[in-house]
Amino acid sequence: MFETSSRLPDFPWDKLGPYKQKAAEHPDGIVDLSVGSPVDPVPALVKQALADAADAPAYPTTIGTSAARRAAVDWMARRLGVTGVDPAREVLPVIGTKELIMMLPTLLGVGAGDTVLIPDLAYPTYEAGAALTRATSVPVADPTTYDGPVRIAYLNSPRNPSGEITSPDDLRRAVEWARANDVLLVSDECYTEFGWDEKPVSVLHPDVCGGSFDNLLAVHSLSKRSNLAGYRGGFVAGDATVVGELLAVRKHAGLMVPSPIQAAMAAAFADDTHVEEQRARYLRRRAVLRDALTDAGWEITLSNGGLYLWASHPSYDAYGSVGALADLGILVAPGAFYGTAGERHVRIALTGTDERIDAAVKRLQE
Repeated sequence: MFETSSRLPDFPWDKLGPYKQKAAEHPDGIVDLSVGSPVDPVPALVKQALADAADAPAYPTTIGTSAARRAAVDWMARRLGVTGVDPAREVLPVIGTKELIMMLPTLLGVGAGDTVLIPDLAYPTYEAGAALTRATSVPVADPTTYDGPVRIAYLNSPRNPSGEITSPDDLRRAVEWARANDVLLVSDECYTEFGWDEKPVSVLHPDVCGGSFDNLLAVHSLSKRSNLAGYRGGFVAGDATVVGELLAVRKHAGLMVPSPIQAAMAAAFADDTHVEEQRARYLRRRAVLRDALTDAGWEITLSNGGLYLWASHPSYDAYGSVGALADLGILVAPGAFYGTAGERHVRIALTGTDERIDAAVKRLQE
């Protein structure tokens, strides 16, 4: 009777069951580095803001509170150098950015016969969102080389899974291409606070977009920067016409961020100290894990930003690598989850506690 799920790609993490069971058999327990789900505490100031706003009997509004939108705009200016964003017309809170990515083609009326471009190495939600509407998704290394009509093209920098950071020059070329071909260019920037070897640049930065947000959306999340994956809070910003269309449709769907979550969002975006503390945690984990993997014969490529190491071993393909690490009690994600370009790689998350990361390091050294 209902077959929508049949149009969607397989949920890849279901395939990790046997490897997870194998890793769990290790005498010291599993080190699960397969998912980028934060494990460190929610900042105290965010928890306090949530508690202070807990008496919220009325419906929230889809457009969100002025405080949450203003905090997002101020954060973009302060941390990303993105200026000139109108908090009344060019920002919209969303219920976690995975929801926004998945539902964006549906909300904007993309459908059968339309083309959506996704990165050739990409988180599966880009493809799933297109499939939900019966649109065709095409993996590309560079969207500007695609010949044909396109409705939406996605960028992701720092990229999940590889950690690659898109250069300002490549961003500018993509913006020019999108405007010349009337394509909506959507830049998923949820890892932007975690650039390691170079600094990520937003598609909305004036040096990239020329001060105009036409044909552009940037998607930002609190899940990674503030350990708020469990809160489901983020926002989309950019082209006022597109943001207005999303607002109009989302009102009918009742897609509203709860008021206490918006209060927590405002507090999180207003504070940088907890982000620097979290950066230091991830940087330390990245350093020790990278060294241990390299010493054990693994090659780390890209991985210039984000919360993952993109690793390969000359003896294995993606699933062979997953199996070899599972034998050590370490669970990782095969690169094949993210496209054919990842068939000899694995994605290793930094989202383990210090104790679990150190356990993984010890096992690799032994």
